[in-house]
Amino acid sequence: MQQPTLEPNQHIRVTQEIVTREGVWSTAVEGTVVYCQARPTGSWYAHGKNDKLWLQRVRLRRDDGELIELNLDDRSRVTFLN
Repeated sequence: MQQPTLEPNQHIRVTQEIVTREGVWSTAVEGTVVYCQARPTGSWYAHGKNDKLWLQRVRLRRDDGELIELNLDDRSRVTFLN
């Protein structure tokens, strides 16, 4: 599933899930987009751009000023807020 295009200053909620034996763990974070772009990991990954694994990352600024950086994956849901 392709993630929506995120631009700076958009207010969003990102909900992420992890599937475990016990069920699905879910968490949500709300904030204003600082940036959203593909960035390399520190890990080597064969056949990736520049031999790195690239992940779609979004940095959010919460209302209290806290900065949060998330990796978006197929189980991430983005909701646009007003």
